[in-house]
Amino acid sequence: MLEAEIRKRRETKDILLMTHIVLGYPSFDESRRIVEAMVQAGVDLIELQIPFSEPMADGPVILHANQKALAAGSTVDKCFEQAASLAKEFPIPFVFMSYCNIAYARGLARFARETREAGLYGAIIPDLPFEEGDELFGEMAKESLDPIFIFSPNTSEARMKAIASRARGFVYCVARKGVTGASTEFASLDGYLARCRAATPLPLALGFGVKDRHDIDQLVGKVDLAVVGSETIRVVDTQGVAGVKPFIESLVR
Repeated sequence: MLEAEIRKRRETKDILLMTHIVLGYPSFDESRRIVEAMVQAGVDLIELQIPFSEPMADGPVILHANQKALAAGSTVDKCFEQAASLAKEFPIPFVFMSYCNIAYARGLARFARETREAGLYGAIIPDLPFEEGDELFGEMAKESLDPIFIFSPNTSEARMKAIASRARGFVYCVARKGVTGASTEFASLDGYLARCRAATPLPLALGFGVKDRHDIDQLVGKVDLAVVGSETIRVVDTQGVAGVKPFIESLVR
């Protein structure tokens, strides 16, 4: 389902834009306004992060947003409620992004069922290796949800093919080792992205360090989606919600 939506959108665009928000940051009202601004600016897909106290894949910007959201009272229940509201209101695909403790604490079957009931297309669980997630991935399959798996520059070709055999929707290619938010030299990624493309026929997304239009321009013809996460939160932190729409408009091709 998600793969078909991405391919449909790619018919008219040479690269799509996926963005990321932390639900409840700076507040739930502002989260909704940020999503509205992103959609109006032309975003194609949004990751909705359920805040977690130890977001191991996230750098300091998104870590700070997680901590502030939790301190302000963000809960998993509230995140599901807002996700359902956003998916109903805005005509783009949404996926959850969070960590495996969130899904296990909620109950795997319940997590999958409620994700589908909220109208989301799937979930990215970066700390759950594909070999160890059969129970969750099975529950997601029952609900026709896509598990989004991850390639990294250190992933061997054999492992890429093994991951690709289980992947659905798209594959998230991280641009480098480490966490989100740091700078990335995109011109050096051609060999890595060629390996990613050879491993799977699914659409490819690339994130970790995408900050501006120049970065996105370098990815055209290599991946299907550019992912912008930390930089949008920096804009919110420095310019407020009002800065989101012009920032996203500067990225959309």
